[in-house]
Amino acid sequence: MGEPTETTQPGAEHVEQDHTGGSEPVAPGGGRIPDGATRAAQSRSAALRGRIRDQRRSPARPRIWFELALIGISYWVYSLVRNAVPEQASIAQKHATWIWDFEQSLGFAVERSVNHAVDKISWLIVGMNYYYATLHFIVTIGVLVWLYRRHPGRYVAARTVLFVTTGIALVGFYFFPLAPPRLMTGGNFVDTVLVHHTWGSMASGPARHVSNQFAAMPSMHIGWSLWCGLAIFFLARAAWVRTLGLLYPVVTLVVIVSTANHFWMDAVGGVACLAVGFVAARLIYHVWAYQLPRVPARETAEQPITVPEQWSAPAVSAGRR
Repeated sequence: MGEPTETTQPGAEHVEQDHTGGSEPVAPGGGRIPDGATRAAQSRSAALRGRIRDQRRSPARPRIWFELALIGISYWVYSLVRNAVPEQASIAQKHATWIWDFEQSLGFAVERSVNHAVDKISWLIVGMNYYYATLHFIVTIGVLVWLYRRHPGRYVAARTVLFVTTGIALVGFYFFPLAPPRLMTGGNFVDTVLVHHTWGSMASGPARHVSNQFAAMPSMHIGWSLWCGLAIFFLARAAWVRTLGLLYPVVTLVVIVSTANHFWMDAVGGVACLAVGFVAARLIYHVWAYQLPRVPARETAEQPITVPEQWSAPAVSAGRR
């Protein structure tokens, strides 16, 4: 008998070469199997993408100290940039004339009539002056605090809307300086703060020298008040509170026109800025700000239930019997 014949399957040499030659392993499909470092990097990348995805779906509640610092610094920067814009009086007057003529062409230039009519009621116009000077800040801060405490899962997205809205407004202040009606040359408007000696407004009196008088377009009184009103309307439970939320920007519109601090076209600009803010937050979080869960997912995750050891002891003893 001769020596046994060795049968070789086709491609066997290539398989053997793959197993014996080279330093990199080969996957069954022919691709290279990633080494430990590559797998670790891929795992970290996947974990990061997962965290970003989870954060978008349910933003975490920020720490209170961070939020207070962020709001304080942001408002300081806002005031600094707003007041650093050069007060181009001649251009601001041209823009005011253009706005006034445009409103007249629409047949809806009502600001002067409203201003003169309300100015005749002293107690009402003085109240509006204080409203204009104070509620702009008080209500906005109050709604931020309410969202942080009662709707922490929606707070970050809602705050993003407010920040984007304000950032867009700064661009408007810079590129479109506008004299308010009370400062428009030949407008014959009443500066109600000066006439009634109202305290607290940065728009008139001695404080006007430290505030940009031509940062009127867009109106952040409208942008911020509408942001507050929508948050209250969509998230509050009591019907009367939701109604107040809707009334707040409407009353603010009446106030800014009556005090001759804004044209109604400035209010349109404020609404447009707010719309951009909502769209930006929608792109970031994939849903509208108020559609996010009320409480972040990590705060509602079920905690493991533990019981005292002696509770399970009888069951164990019974099992052994």
